[in-house]
Amino acid sequence: MEVSAGMSLGQALKAADLVGSGGEAKLLIQDGAVLVNGEPETRRGRRLRTGDIVEVETYDGLERVEIV
Repeated sequence: MEVSAGMSLGQALKAADLVGSGGEAKLLIQDGAVLVNGEPETRRGRRLRTGDIVEVETYDGLERVEIV
């Protein structure tokens, strides 16, 4: 799944259908379940740039999104 650059991390998770709501995104991010470029990211408002890789730990494994 590809998401456009300039979105916040929370918006990108919703756009990629990795979460159903902003509240769910907030909880995942606060819990350290979201990685940006291999590093845990706890700022929901972080703006993503082209080339960033967002990974989310889910029950099915690791979901990966590339920012274009």
